[in-house]
Amino acid sequence: MMAAGVRPLTDRPTWQALRRHYDEMRNVHSFDQWGVELGKVLAQRIVPELESAGEPALRHDGSTNALIRRYRRQRLGSGSVT
Repeated sequence: MMAAGVRPLTDRPTWQALRRHYDEMRNVHSFDQWGVELGKVLAQRIVPELESAGEPALRHDGSTNALIRRYRRQRLGSGSVT
C-alpha cells in the first residue's frame, strides 16, 4: 500500500519505510547480504537524483521515477504534487 504523501528523506523511519518498500517490490529480505548490497547500489543511484539542482534523467522503473519526481516537486515547493 502506497502512502498518500511523500515525506522528506531526512529521518530514519522514512528511510526504513522506503527500504521495506523496495524489499517487498524486489522480494529481497534484510537478512540477505546480496539484498543489502543491492540496496546500497540503488541508494547510490537515487540519492544524487533526489538532491540534483537540475532535472535528472531518470532511468528507473515507472514507480521509482514517479516517486523521485514527486519528492523533488515537494522539496522545491512547487505544490503540484499529484
